[in-house]
Amino acid sequence: MIAAIAAHPHVFWLSLGGLLLAAEMLGAGGYLLWSGIAALVTGLLTWVLPLNVEWQGVSFALLTVASAFFWWRWLASRRAASASGTTLNQRGQAMIGRILTLDTPLINGRGSAPVGDGRWPVVADNDLPAGSRVRVIALEGITLRVAPCS
Repeated sequence: MIAAIAAHPHVFWLSLGGLLLAAEMLGAGGYLLWSGIAALVTGLLTWVLPLNVEWQGVSFALLTVASAFFWWRWLASRRAASASGTTLNQRGQAMIGRILTLDTPLINGRGSAPVGDGRWPVVADNDLPAGSRVRVIALEGITLRVAPCS
């Protein structure tokens, strides 16, 4: 068996890569993906270039570390980009900039306004009459801070 692997090392690396990728499909969570790809690339390199066993191991290790590092960097930049502009599951934050019409007056700068099929508490610097159009400028806890539209 060892003689067969020594005679055709690329078969060993390609087989190892296939086994690692198959194990990844069983639910390893991404841990074996990059090792499997590194093993496949090492197998292709060994097939094209006559690398000895030491260089095969070094290339496999370097390719595994490099591919995992680049995947981690790409994933981190993608998470940062998607998390910076999302208001998913943050209804109050999604309301900032929205224009509402008051159906009841704000007394002492406090009241509520209809939003969709519900009502939200609102606060303003001044009293405002019913029918006023206001813009949501901030979220303070669960209260919308509003300012009159000009």
